[in-house]
Amino acid sequence: MAVVMVVVAVVVVIVIVVVIVVMIVLVVVVVVAVVIVSVVVIVVMIVLVVVVVVVAVVVVVVIGSFVVIVVMVVVVVVVVVVVVVVVVIVVVVVVVVVVVVVVVVVVVVVVVVVVVVVVVVVIIAGVLYLYA
Repeated sequence: MAVVMVVVAVVVVIVIVVVIVVMIVLVVVVVVAVVIVSVVVIVVMIVLVVVVVVVAVVVVVVIGSFVVIVVMVVVVVVVVVVVVVVVVIVVVVVVVVVVVVVVVVVVVVVVVVVVVVVVVVVIIAGVLYLYA
């Protein structure tokens, strides 16, 4: 009986550790992917602003019209700010959701494994008691 208990305990510990490690790896992968996408979007927005400013300067030098340029720059800056804010919000939401899901899955797996082990141990103990 003691050997069975030890084996069951070892299996439980291994299952729990594997589940936790897999979940941590998933969280890291998702967070890294989200951060990479966010950085790319923000860099693209910065490049867009730079391009618009350069075009604005060229237009001012060539045409001499400040009004069109000011409107263009304001529109682009507003668009960039909105996109960056949306990206940041999406990143935060995704990271929070992933972390919550992982925590829930880990807790559920640990509880299920513990319940199964307790049931198995009780059944084994009952069988051994009946035949002893």
